[in-house]
Formats: sequence, C-alpha cells, structure tokens
Amino acid sequence: MHYDHEPQFPEGFMWGASSAAWQVEGATNEGGRSCSAIDLNSKTKKPFADNSIAADHYHHFKEDVALMAECGFTSYRFSLAWPRIIPSSDGKVNEEGIAFYNELIDELVNHGIEPIVTLYHYDMPLWVEEELGGWKSRETIDAFEHYARVCFERFGDRVKYWLSINEQNMQIAYGGWLGVSKGCDNWFKDQWRINHIINLCHATAVNLCHELVPDGKIGPVPGMVPIYPESCEPMDQIAAMNAEEFTEKIWNDTYAFGEYSDFVKNYWENNDIDPGIEPGDEELLKSAKIDFFAINCYRSNTAKWAPADAKEHPYELNKTGNKGELVFPVVPGAYQLVYNPHVEYTDWDWEIDPVSIRYVMRYMWDHYRLPLMITENGFGAHEHKDAEDKVHDQYRIDFLRENIYQLGLAIEDGCDIIGYNPWSFTDLLSTGNGIEKRYGLVYVDTTDDELNEAQARGEVPACSRIKKDSFYWYSNLIKSNGVNWGGEITHGC
Repeated sequence: MHYDHEPQFPEGFMWGASSAAWQVEGATNEGGRSCSAIDLNSKTKKPFADNSIAADHYHHFKEDVALMAECGFTSYRFSLAWPRIIPSSDGKVNEEGIAFYNELIDELVNHGIEPIVTLYHYDMPLWVEEELGGWKSRETIDAFEHYARVCFERFGDRVKYWLSINEQNMQIAYGGWLGVSKGCDNWFKDQWRINHIINLCHATAVNLCHELVPDGKIGPVPGMVPIYPESCEPMDQIAAMNAEEFTEKIWNDTYAFGEYSDFVKNYWENNDIDPGIEPGDEELLKSAKIDFFAINCYRSNTAKWAPADAKEHPYELNKTGNKGELVFPVVPGAYQLVYNPHVEYTDWDWEIDPVSIRYVMRYMWDHYRLPLMITENGFGAHEHKDAEDKVHDQYRIDFLRENIYQLGLAIEDGCDIIGYNPWSFTDLLSTGNGIEKRYGLVYVDTTDDELNEAQARGEVPACSRIKKDSFYWYSNLIKSNGVNWGGEITHGC
C-alpha cells in the first residue's frame, strides 16, 4: 500500500529499549547469584570478554533508568536471571536477588516506565543443567514452574507485561550457537524432545501468569527473520516456505493454536522422530492462551531450493565482524540460504533491510490476529568514542529511522502494534562477540581487553555511560510519538 501521509503511532504506544540479564548485569558472583550454563558458554568466546562484568548494570541500574527517563522511555524490556532468584536445587528464594529486581522495577515505575519482563533469556542455572538434565529432562518443568511462580508472586503487582521464553525457535534451529545441543547424542532427533519440554514450560508460565497476576498479559518472543525466495522459480518459493517452517512458523503455530501443526507432525513421522509427548501434554499446550506476540526482528534472509543430493552444511556465524565470513546453511531437500543482492550488509553479514520489519508485522498479524510488540531490533557495529568523548553513530540513526518508519507503515496497514523496544539501551555483551559488537543507544566506556584485564585483577572497571548521537535522535522521536523523524526517509510509503 502507498500512503499520502506519514504513519501515525497510536496514543499510548510504548517506546523503549531492551536488554537481557546475562548480557547486561554482570555481578555474576554477587548478591547470592549462582552460576548459569550461559556463563560457561560465554567463557568459550575468547578473546572476547565473558559475562562476569558485561555492562555492570547491576551497579549502574539507577543511573541507567535515569537515562531511560531522560530519553523519554515509556517501557523497558529486560529479563530476570533465574540463578539470581533460585540459586540452588533446594528451591530456596534468594532474597538478595528479589531485592535487586524490586529496586529496579520500582525505579522504572517511579519514572513512568512500563516494565516488560522476560522470564527466560538463556540463563539456565547450572544446577538445573547438571542435577536435573536441563532442557533434556522433564524435571526441569517443575523447576521452571517454581521459578515462574516466585516471579509472578513477587513482582506481579507492578509488572503486567510478561514474556515467557526468548527465541525458543533460534535455540532449537541453531542449537550449537548457545550450547542447547550440549550433551545430545543425536541432535537431529533430540532437538524435538527438548523443544517439547520448553513448550511445556512456556505453557505452564502462561497459565500461571493468568492465575497469579491481576490483569497480567504474557506472550512468547520468537526471533523472526522473513525469508524471501531468491527468484520466481517455483521451487525457490517452496524453499522459502520450508525455511520459514523450520526456523519460525512451527513455533508460532504452537504458541498461537496450542497444538503442533500438520507440517511438523508429518515431518516427525517421515523421519522416525519421537518428540516425547506424554498424556496430558497436549491438553496443557491447548490451555495456554497467549495475549500477544513479542517479536525480535533485525533482518531478512533469502532462500533457494536445495536438492536432496546437495551437500549439507550448518550455519556458521560471522564471529569476527570481518564482512564476508558468514557461511549460510544448506538443508538438502528443503532449502539453502543465500546472499541477497538487493540489500546492504553489516560487518557481521546481517542484512540491512528495514522493509523486513513491516513484512514480519504483516505476516504475524495476518496469521495470528494477536497484538504485537517489537522487543529486539537494532544495528551492531564496531564503535569507539572520539577525542571529545562523543560517539557519532549516524548509521544506527539511519537504521532505526528506516525500521521505525516501516513499523509505522505496518500500523497503517492494519496491524495491532503496541510497542517498540530495540536492542539495546546500553552497549552490552553480544552473544558471540563480547562488547566489541555494540548495539546501544548509550556507550559503555570499556573494551573486551579492559574487561578481561579487570576480571583477572578481581576488579570492575568504571563502565562510564556516554550518550550516543542515536540517544538524542531517538529521544526526539519518542517525545513526538513518532512524528519528528530528524532526517530523510529512503524507504518511504
């Protein structure tokens, strides 16, 4: 659709940004927090820093919230660290952890910022993995239920928007990336049993939220990457559909409809896969009615057909930020991803495609007719302050402007979109590239080398905060409720 007017954002639209506990808090050995599996995974990313210090939000949260308020935020999406709340298998609640999150939530509420809280963003306590078997064990369902119940009971009086599981689809589709496949003998088949257990945890959390939180709303957080066919060759269209199914749609259908799709059931049957469904499981999934979808969308992908005799190849992320090092996956008889000549790429080979966010919103609204919010969308870059302690990130301003404009067009198209929370507020620890890959509106004045050296000395660097140019641009946009674009739109309506 073409519009002769600028997109209009609804009154009460939530503007903010996002983070995750394991990537921003640091203080992994403070406040009664125990070790998480992702702590150990982060230590395998050398020479990048691990998450022991990260952005040191644990000690800077009041300063950070004050900066959010200065920027004009009306929402902030963050996660709770499971091992900070339930640090051991005895199930006892760590009151120091509860006190930290109470202070953070109170600080947000006092500044008029709506907390949007994720229960699980990759930081499974190590005791759950080692003593219960992690996602491979159904015992984890009870442990997660206990953790979720504590969170709803302790914070539900002030937190009304809850997110269950962050990017379950990406954890399964790319199991080695975050260590989810660790200890599996046959990931091809084991992933579906793990996925089913995570689905049961999600469903349990949904029902508990509705039971325990007055006016509480809860939804999942899929990572969405629209898949375009490489050409108008019919099998390229089937390849794009296959890629959507195997990386996104299987999960979204289960969340929205409370049952597994015929596509995935047929796939299991044809490949002799037992997903581990037990009596009562399907009833639990069906009973869990989500209130909205939270969406993480950074980019698009492009697919073409991969014949059955093609050579299989796993997805290999660009781990250095040297453009051209990403290796796309090949799934014989289904699809292979390829470069798109019609878009630009970041240094980490991520597509710069603002139209993708409009596509995703249209796709999700057309399929599920549930309210939508963006919980991640952003631009990762190598960045340094200049001689005057300024950070000029015009590329991020351009990225955000174009993406938010396309989000506005999706609203004009009829999608019910209630908020935009890009990744991330401050710089924080990237999943695989330390603090070198920076996403923040606020610069955290440290480096991976400085973090590693400080950790070796048992110290914490100052981690001073510096407002980037994008901070000021976003503040002007927020305070105008999406009217003051502050520059030219190249992907217009």
